[in-house]
Amino acid sequence: MFERDIPIYVITGFLESGKTTFLNNTIHQDYFRIKGRTLLICCETGEMEYDPADLKRLNTAVEMITKAEDFNADTLKMLDKKHKPERVLVEYNPFWGLEKMYSVKLPRYWDWAQHIVIADASCFQAYMQTLMPVISDMLPNADLVVFNRANTEQPLANFRRSVKVVNGGAQVIFEGEDGDQINIFEDKMPFDIDADVIDIDDVDFGIWYVDVMDNFDRYIGKKVHFKGQVLKSRKLDADFFVPGRKAMTCCADDIQFIGYVCQTGKAPGLKEGEWVEVTGTVRSEMCQAYKEEGPVIHVEKLVKTTAPDDEMVYFT
Repeated sequence: MFERDIPIYVITGFLESGKTTFLNNTIHQDYFRIKGRTLLICCETGEMEYDPADLKRLNTAVEMITKAEDFNADTLKMLDKKHKPERVLVEYNPFWGLEKMYSVKLPRYWDWAQHIVIADASCFQAYMQTLMPVISDMLPNADLVVFNRANTEQPLANFRRSVKVVNGGAQVIFEGEDGDQINIFEDKMPFDIDADVIDIDDVDFGIWYVDVMDNFDRYIGKKVHFKGQVLKSRKLDADFFVPGRKAMTCCADDIQFIGYVCQTGKAPGLKEGEWVEVTGTVRSEMCQAYKEEGPVIHVEKLVKTTAPDDEMVYFT
C-alpha cells in the first residue's frame, strides 16, 4: 500500500434498497469525518437525496454518472484531478455489471477498500426469483451484506445461506425497521448438535456446511454422519477425499461442489463420483486443500450407498 492510498468504498444494491440512507449515515459517522475531502460518486438516483448543506459541512463532493459507458478511466481521472479526494464512495448501479467496474483502470493511488451490498429483505425472495443473475454478480466480491427492513417472519436463515455459499467470507447483517440488528443465530438447527452422533439429513447438508464454516469451534470433537458424493485427490495414494454435494448457489449456471476433507486409509479404493455414507469425528488440522487450518473429518465408518432423490443442494 502506498502512503497516499485513496480507499474506494463500493455500495451496491437494487433501486430503493436503502443505499442512499446507508451512505448518508456513513458520511455522518465520526470515523468518516476525518481530514480531507470525500468524493461520493452516484450512479443512479433514488427517492432520497443528500442535503447540500450537510455535504458542504462534511466536505463531501457529489458527482453523478448516469451512463454505464461514462464509468471509465477518463471520468475517474477527471474527478480525481477536480476534487483531490482522500476517500471515495461509489453508489454503483448493479445492472452495469460489477466485472465492468472492477476492470476500469483507477487513478493513481486509488485502491479498492470495501464492497458492501445493501438488500431489502422484504423484497429479496422476489429478487431471487427474477433477478438472480444480478444478485450473483454482486455477491462474490462483497465484504459486507446488509439486509434492511428485516423481520423474524422472513426466511432470514435462507437469505444468509444464499450469500454464504457464494461468498463464505462475507459478513451478513440483518437490520429491522427500527435499525436494530436481528440475531438469527437464536434459530435452532434442523439437527441435534448435542447428539452423540450428529445426523445430517440429505436436505440439511447445505445448512450444516455453512454452519460449520461459521461456527467451526462448536463442531470440533463432535461425531457426524452424512451422505456425500466422492471427490478424490489427484494423488492416487492420497489418504483423504471430499464427500460433498453440488450446490446451486445462485442459478442453474452457477453450480459448485461443496464439502469438507475426510481422512481415511480407504480413500485410494474409492471411485470418483460414487456415493458414500460417512461417520467420523471432526478435528481442526492444517490442510493443504484449505491452505490453512480447518475441519478434517477422521472417518470411523464408510459405507457405499445410493444417491439421494435430489442430488443438488439449494440455499433459497
